Amino acid sequence: MKWNLRLAAANRGVWKASELQRMLADRGLVISAGKMSGLWSGDPASVKLADLDVLCAVLGCGIGDLLIPEPEKVPATGGQKEAVVRAAGERFPGQRPVPRQRDGRTLPPL
Repeated sequence: MKWNLRLAAANRGVWKASELQRMLADRGLVISAGKMSGLWSGDPASVKLADLDVLCAVLGCGIGDLLIPEPEKVPATGGQKEAVVRAAGERFPGQRPVPRQRDGRTLPPL
């Protein structure tokens, strides 16, 4: 996912992080300068869903304006995954993990 807050804000006439920070505070979301800097300038490590709701309400946008999917960055599946499974089978032919009972717990289904 690509974080797109700065462009979404600019499309709505908000050009400064401090301006958006004030708008968010007016709606009850007080954000520190450090966190606001992270939201404004790059990829935030985490964003609470409640914070996303306030951001969308303040900017009058949808979540799709703030988060842009990048499916091309997702590793390929299918053939690569099958190759890994085959390689594991070749390494340990005919062997399968056997669940063992420990500490009075029930065994997982086979």
